Amino acid sequence: MEIGGSSNISQEELDRSIEMLKKVDAYYNEKIVGQKRLKLSLITTFLSNSHILVESVPGLAKTTAAKMLSEAVSGSFSRIQCTPDLLPSDIIGTQIFNYSTNEFETKLGPVYANFVLLDELNRSSSKTQSAMLEAMQEYQTSIGGVLYKMPEVFIVIATQNPIEQEGTYLLSEAQLDRFLLKENISYPTSEEELEVLNRFEGEVFVKTPSVLEIKDLICLQETVKRVYIDDAIKKYIVDIIQATRNTEKVISQDLSKYVDLGSSPRGAIAFMQVSKAIALMNGRTHVTPDDVKLLRHSVLRHRIALNFAAIADDVSVETIIDAIIGAIKTP
Repeated sequence: MEIGGSSNISQEELDRSIEMLKKVDAYYNEKIVGQKRLKLSLITTFLSNSHILVESVPGLAKTTAAKMLSEAVSGSFSRIQCTPDLLPSDIIGTQIFNYSTNEFETKLGPVYANFVLLDELNRSSSKTQSAMLEAMQEYQTSIGGVLYKMPEVFIVIATQNPIEQEGTYLLSEAQLDRFLLKENISYPTSEEELEVLNRFEGEVFVKTPSVLEIKDLICLQETVKRVYIDDAIKKYIVDIIQATRNTEKVISQDLSKYVDLGSSPRGAIAFMQVSKAIALMNGRTHVTPDDVKLLRHSVLRHRIALNFAAIADDVSVETIIDAIIGAIKTP
């Protein structure tokens, strides 16, 4: 069922938004082979002016994809390679004493950029993770008692490696919750891997001019906010989030016994932001239930905590999410 409604987005604005999104899509496809779900999640995050956590084994282009898509927009970009000895001051900045003026000067860190790539976030210490995640949540940091605001467009793309856990610091549930989406990447098909070889040989990864200005992305973000979402869709989102906290009332005991913790209200906000972005990408000014369902795994996989029994019985969080979505009545 498609639910329509009033929207204050003009046809001209819609056409312009679609045209800009086509340019970004083409830029990504030119640089990256496959990984369509990652592309969808990254663009959704950009449109929501939020943050994304990307997880995969090494070598599956998660860093390359994030960097390439950031290059599509001509904003400032910084990459932070996380290591156990990385300090909070290495990220947010510090005060340095200037002997010529006998005064302390503030040197801002690499976090003050439009696009921040945090490579292997789980390799940085808990203290450093907290400093970064505070900037993500509050959109500001404090150095020497002075507050410094983040840029208007501030998007963090964090990556982590699920293997080689020695020397890593796992993110807590509260920290994971601050990411709009968590995307898992799988291995490419044989055809995609062959295309990777051909593109690598042809030096397709050379940087090319951006297709959007930062003001264009801001315009897209403002348009997404004005996408209409019906009260029935909002109620549908709330029902899904409530079900994650009361799984025993919604899904079978065989599955509900594996759930330790459900989603916070941030999950409901994420569903609303994501569904609006997807609606605009599909050329609509209103949200449908299918827009809510499309990235359900990415919205909820880091917000539902499973117990050790789930690991022992090889039950995935995606199985739980699908069972919950299937049990909730679609408007």
